[in-house]
Amino acid sequence: MTPLFSLRPARGSPSLIIGLLLLAGSLIALPLPAKTLRFASAFDPQSMDPHGLALQYQTRVVSQIYESLVSRDRNFAPEPALAMSWQHIDPKHWRFKLRPGVKFHDGTPFTADDVVFSIERALAKNSQRSFQLRGVQAARRIDDLTVDFVLDEPDAVLPEKLINVGMMSRAWCMAHGVVEPQNYDARQETYAVRNANGTGPYRLKAFESDVRTLLAANPQWWGRRGNVDEAIYVVIQSDATRMAALMSGQVDFVIDPPFQDVARLKQEKQFKLVEVADIGTQYLGFDQSRDELQFADVKGRNPFKDLRVRRAIYHAIDIDTIVAKVLRGQASATGSYVSRLVDGYVPELDRRLPYDPSAARALLKEAGYPGGFGITLDCVNVAFRAAVCQAIAGMLSQVGIRATMQTWPTATFFPKITQATTSFFEFGWSPLTDAWPTLNAIVHSFGTDGAGTFNGGRYSNPRLDRLIEAIRVEPDAARRRQIVGDVLRAMNSDLPLIPLYRRTLTWVMRPNIGVAQWPNDVLELRFVDIGDGNL
Repeated sequence: MTPLFSLRPARGSPSLIIGLLLLAGSLIALPLPAKTLRFASAFDPQSMDPHGLALQYQTRVVSQIYESLVSRDRNFAPEPALAMSWQHIDPKHWRFKLRPGVKFHDGTPFTADDVVFSIERALAKNSQRSFQLRGVQAARRIDDLTVDFVLDEPDAVLPEKLINVGMMSRAWCMAHGVVEPQNYDARQETYAVRNANGTGPYRLKAFESDVRTLLAANPQWWGRRGNVDEAIYVVIQSDATRMAALMSGQVDFVIDPPFQDVARLKQEKQFKLVEVADIGTQYLGFDQSRDELQFADVKGRNPFKDLRVRRAIYHAIDIDTIVAKVLRGQASATGSYVSRLVDGYVPELDRRLPYDPSAARALLKEAGYPGGFGITLDCVNVAFRAAVCQAIAGMLSQVGIRATMQTWPTATFFPKITQATTSFFEFGWSPLTDAWPTLNAIVHSFGTDGAGTFNGGRYSNPRLDRLIEAIRVEPDAARRRQIVGDVLRAMNSDLPLIPLYRRTLTWVMRPNIGVAQWPNDVLELRFVDIGDGNL
């Protein structure tokens, strides 16, 4: 059996070795069951509250613990979860039949009362999941295993919007004072941040922020899962340390290997690699609400309100070079705001505006900024994203836009977007296959009802709002796709955001590990099987 930690020196600097020793210190005291998966990522889940946060990095962990009424199968298609079936009774009325015999991790039964409570909680003021539920007036208990959803307008695709809306125990939340979701933007600390009580295939044993999360298989789970008895999710921000942990046998699986290592890993064939195109997209966003930018040297004006300036920035970015040099070919440049996996995708919109610094300078001059201007570019302190931001800043300098890159930890960066306290920012969005939640979240005008929750630039376009609302209430699938196309074409013309690229998601693991890879970069432990062999 491979030891959990070897004292064989690792290649690298003394700080790398110290990092590995610290990592080992966090793991070595844990006795490993026969089927333990140790998987690593650069990202901390931040919180266990399923409604307090809506980050992909949180979903990787929370989705193992808290289940939704609707989930996805191995092939990423929607499937029944805590709801066994659903029926569209009339345009404003859906009925969900719940799975009998389901229990929370504390042994209490899951009933319709918990669904009603969870939906109300997910719609509450501080919930970051409310954007998915716009239009839901109420969830009503019919009996212990039946819940009706009452809508303010027709919604033909409500079931998919319930994916990732975790079901919580009403009694547990009341007992621990967490009836309301955590206010993540205010860095509120509640019992639900570090404790959990779901119905899912794995129970939370411990959550140590920025260190590790321990999950144990739920023996009374209703479904079928793989053979992972215990999972240890380890946060290792340093690319070099994360890969050294894999090489030395301290972890078995890395969700986010550094781009520069992928080609070598494929050639060496020591580990198994699986790849899929990301359903998500990376963007640049702008403050388009303030009359004067907060973090710029322009006084009395906001350049980003001018389409010519936004087009100039688009023309100034050589995204093909960034993909080739910075991301080592592990991405695809795109001009589309959504991927081909999203219903309503328009193929011709993938074509980007050309890289053309001369056109960029001409547009800036025409807009009244012949000498450019200075601006702060906010980015999350993740190695590959920071490197992309640095490259973009260099390209913008060639046309006169003096972008000073500022990196932030995730706990600071993401509230800057939800609170709209950034002037210029890079961010990513991983959508559902239905286009409406994405469009509602990132480009709809901001509102208190869940609209524009992640519209960090507070862009507002009444025509787009009307089209986005029309998507939500249109019952005909073909007509919905047509309206989605209209929205995407309008965005392509007005540039509320600048689409950049989609990653190639690569996971690297020990050869005896089998997984189902989803295009949203979430590893579902219920689909993991560890074959015979040494761990």
